[in-house]
Amino acid sequence: MTQPISILLCALGGEGGGVLADWLVDVARHAGHPAQATSIPGVAQRTGATTYYLEVYPLPHSQLQGRLPVLGLNPLPGRLDALVSSELLETARQIGNGLASSDRTLVISASSRALTTAEKMTMGDGRRPEGPLLDVVAAHSQRHHVMDMASLCQQSGTMVSAVMLGAIAGSGLLPFTRSHYEAVLAGPSSSAKASLRGFALAFDVVTRQREQAQYVEHVMKPAVAAPSTSESSSAALPAEVAAKFPAELHPLMGLAHQRLVEYQGPAYARLYVQRLERLLHAESHSPDSTRPVTFEATRWLALWMAFDDIIRVADLKSRASRWDRVTQEVKAKEGDVLKVYDHFKPGVPELAALLPQSLANRLLRWDRARVANGKAPWSMPLKVARHALWGMASLRLLASLRLLRPLGSRYATEQALIEEWLGGIEAATRQSPALGLELACCGQLIKGYGSTNERGKDNLLHILRHVCGPASKVPVAEQAEAVARIRQAALQDEAGQALDQALLQHGAPARPVKEQPVLWMKNPRLQKT
Repeated sequence: MTQPISILLCALGGEGGGVLADWLVDVARHAGHPAQATSIPGVAQRTGATTYYLEVYPLPHSQLQGRLPVLGLNPLPGRLDALVSSELLETARQIGNGLASSDRTLVISASSRALTTAEKMTMGDGRRPEGPLLDVVAAHSQRHHVMDMASLCQQSGTMVSAVMLGAIAGSGLLPFTRSHYEAVLAGPSSSAKASLRGFALAFDVVTRQREQAQYVEHVMKPAVAAPSTSESSSAALPAEVAAKFPAELHPLMGLAHQRLVEYQGPAYARLYVQRLERLLHAESHSPDSTRPVTFEATRWLALWMAFDDIIRVADLKSRASRWDRVTQEVKAKEGDVLKVYDHFKPGVPELAALLPQSLANRLLRWDRARVANGKAPWSMPLKVARHALWGMASLRLLASLRLLRPLGSRYATEQALIEEWLGGIEAATRQSPALGLELACCGQLIKGYGSTNERGKDNLLHILRHVCGPASKVPVAEQAEAVARIRQAALQDEAGQALDQALLQHGAPARPVKEQPVLWMKNPRLQKT
């Protein structure tokens, strides 16, 4: 019995999933085939996608002799002929619902990711690894095409819906010719021409994959990894630095060295190298030739040394590359007027960070006195026109204060904390390489800005001083395992309740309670009476 071809389309908000469903129905009708489409709205904030279900009858009306097939309104588990998705995790989620099967379903998916709300909320690195997702696609599909749809959209200047249509056409799933699809997309407008370009690019990609069976096994590898070759070559380590470290460290160190030269200059990058040399020397007696302690500290040390301050933010926002990126994102053409406004709200801590320690302390005491008197912390809301001459000049002026950064109070504070962390790693590595590795991993706690950054540093110092320091009551043999569990607890919740419980469980004191001002608010209803 002839069965309709069932297709499930999955698209995130604003990606044109409804347009794609309409296109496919129009293509079927243009070719003279019965077709029907339904949609199930998704939810916002990247916790799901809007899905569109289509059924296309493989025989045209001319062969049905006036009869019309009964088409379904929703997909059935294991009976799906094609699953098409614009996001890799969404593809795996639909497979997890049991809709795809290894003996029937064609899976077409983007290799790119849009992080979910749950992934963003995690204190640590909450991103789902791509490898297991690709394995799920391979295991639960008869054949599959995974491609970098975002890159194809950027090349053609169109939305992902046109790229998905080209991938479907190139797969040969539907009994239509290329001209049927192009007839639906054709039009005099610039958007129609862009859609045709995106369609053609995806069509060619999938066609090549079908023709080259040996390439299908490698299609699961995301195409976005390709730029790493040029990136690593442009971030090559100086020869004299590379000679001091194992080859396994060179790619990551090259990126870190380049970032720190850009952040503060060659002298600052040399300080980074000197600090890593200390760890490498402390690890020289370890039987593990891969130098795991130094390798782990390489990334976290670079990120900490390149801490975000108002100078760094101004530098990033005023770069030409950012203007180019914004222009591409909004698809501005020549002759279009593009205005970009940057919003800042620096408070006393941000301003005090640029001042010498004595002046910074006075300013911070003044702000704390304001808060103690029931006032809100002082801040200065700013709206800077990035596109205007005065706005650009003000950003570049602020970015030029990089030369004065070493004179600021925050620079001195950050360097002192970094040295304490490195000193703890050195001492622990000589005592136990496993403990040194766990302390190096604690660099993951330093992230974000403002209160998040301060909280991470406080947690790290508490671990250094009370879990594995001279005053620690934790047995030496248990310190490595204790640091690992306490670090994981620190990444679980922002309030730190899991961290305090883990500290107490391993014999370390909980974090001291910080003073918080009590703010009295007036009841507006009482004022009216």
